Amino acid sequence: MSPAKREEFFRRLAEAIPEPKSELEFATPFELLVAVVLSAQATDRSVNAATAKLFPVANTPAQIAALGVEGLEKHIRTIGLYRGKARNVVALSRLLIDKHGGEVPRTREALEALPGVGRKTANVVLNAAFGEPTLAVDTHVFRVANRTGLAPGKNPLEVEAKLMKVVPPRYLPHAHHYLILHGRYTCLARKPLCGRCPVYEACGFRDKRRIAAAAKDAHVQSHA
Repeated sequence: MSPAKREEFFRRLAEAIPEPKSELEFATPFELLVAVVLSAQATDRSVNAATAKLFPVANTPAQIAALGVEGLEKHIRTIGLYRGKARNVVALSRLLIDKHGGEVPRTREALEALPGVGRKTANVVLNAAFGEPTLAVDTHVFRVANRTGLAPGKNPLEVEAKLMKVVPPRYLPHAHHYLILHGRYTCLARKPLCGRCPVYEACGFRDKRRIAAAAKDAHVQSHA
């Protein structure tokens, strides 16, 4: 994808998604950190449903640590892999108290040293909580980057490195959310909605015309 097409790609995404933000519900960096750890292999909706009940009871490292693993489990049973996540969230809460004065650190290295926190989670927290120009490559971002030709790569780290080089600087602060929301609602894994895609012209997906034409034909037939 050429620099001109990349500029057009993000200009159109910015128009289509004027308020890009995480769909996880949080009020503090710690709430975001907990929500992102809980969101691994789970939907944002399921996490929001659990944290809506959890955070009024415990939304600080001290309060989570006081709950303990079994106490936390009771609040997050509806989330997949909840037992392991409960252990990690309690452990990271205690580590935040012991090493960071109960505050969420603002460096990737310190975040990744916390239990249950990998590079993707650290990047989400740095971007959504602290406004750092980081890019978390989840399955949606990985798919969009490869399918469109924006930043093809064999693994998330390779895609992240390429995105950091090719995303126009003025769009970088919100690039993570532009891409994840585009992948979640338009550039779907099995049936991408090419017929109503805002970045259709800039996209390098080779099957986009066939998919868009098929969708148009189906729409016409349904209204015949």
